[in-house]
Amino acid sequence: MKIVIDDKIPFIRGAFERWADVVYAPGRSIDAHMVADADALIVRTRTKCNANLLEGSRVRIVASATIGFDHLDTSWLEQHGIRWANAPGCNSGSVMQYITALLLFLAQKHSLDLPSLTLGIVGVGNVGSKVARAAQALGMRILLNDPPRQRREEGTKLHAGAGRGGTEFHPLRTLLTDCDIITLHVPLNREGVDKTFHLVDGEVLSAMKRDAILINSSRGEVVDNIALRDALNEGALRGAALDVWEGEPDTDPELVALTDLATPHIAGYSVDGKANATIDSVRVVAAALGLPMRGWQPEGLPQPAEPVINLVDAGTSSPDLVARAVFHTYPIVEDDRLFRNAMEKFEYLRDHYRIRREFSSYSVRTGSPETGQILHDLGFQIIE
Repeated sequence: MKIVIDDKIPFIRGAFERWADVVYAPGRSIDAHMVADADALIVRTRTKCNANLLEGSRVRIVASATIGFDHLDTSWLEQHGIRWANAPGCNSGSVMQYITALLLFLAQKHSLDLPSLTLGIVGVGNVGSKVARAAQALGMRILLNDPPRQRREEGTKLHAGAGRGGTEFHPLRTLLTDCDIITLHVPLNREGVDKTFHLVDGEVLSAMKRDAILINSSRGEVVDNIALRDALNEGALRGAALDVWEGEPDTDPELVALTDLATPHIAGYSVDGKANATIDSVRVVAAALGLPMRGWQPEGLPQPAEPVINLVDAGTSSPDLVARAVFHTYPIVEDDRLFRNAMEKFEYLRDHYRIRREFSSYSVRTGSPETGQILHDLGFQIIE
């Protein structure tokens, strides 16, 4: 039995060696010759899994240790009897941490009072739902937009009968006119009724509030980067923050310079998110190949250097204390600085990303019940 694995997938080495010959290789160098005699393939977004790669191979299962799966030709895989799997929700906590830190950074940079602002969330799946809960913990008003989920929930209500509660969704147009900040958490769909390729184009950008801020941590192609660059140059928006880019790993230096915050596709790169993706991939491949690995867990996840945060007698306001705790877990401006200083090292920065643990790995001492409640709602452990 042979398994080919992207060599940048963390915590996976040693998982399969007892049962299979395992080949580790850079994602971009995995080719048809390498997978011809493989039974399984575990990849990230840099490996395009389609006929060019898999035609004539004996691969039975392709697992992607990522939320997105636009790099998988799912139709071709299904037509040829090859199972595929991604890892939905694996890094939702990590992206929530990223967006929380980003909102607090934007509040400080632009002197914004978050509880007085409305956040529009486009895409309310695993990630968007957690972002909504975090924003609510910060006191923000929330407007949600997710047409496919809305259709599913409305269909469920019709089937179940009237009187059933549900999430309130709004048209995108409402978010554009009413929201101070809009954040995108959608998959990349290039066609169909739920097409998201260039979902945010020049027309959408022109309909946003002039003092609004756009955030994209989903897929680069969801936003027309040229149109966004033009909108920022013209002062049509207050600002933008991007973790994903059209054509990445190449990026537009002018657009980077115009953003409030820029990072190299690492919003979901916490240790926890990476471990969750690896766990999902290992388990689905093991099940497909009939290997006795149910309940497998990686060993030795790195712990935070300073897991206890002391805010007692800090002598500042609750919003400042919350920001202090969040930035302790994740100094997001450092990722921005590293990227701006080495945009050409996009892949290197991803492959050699820092150790970042999510809020749940930290305990906080705080003398403020209000601050403690907010941090608890964000996922911190509170020390009484």
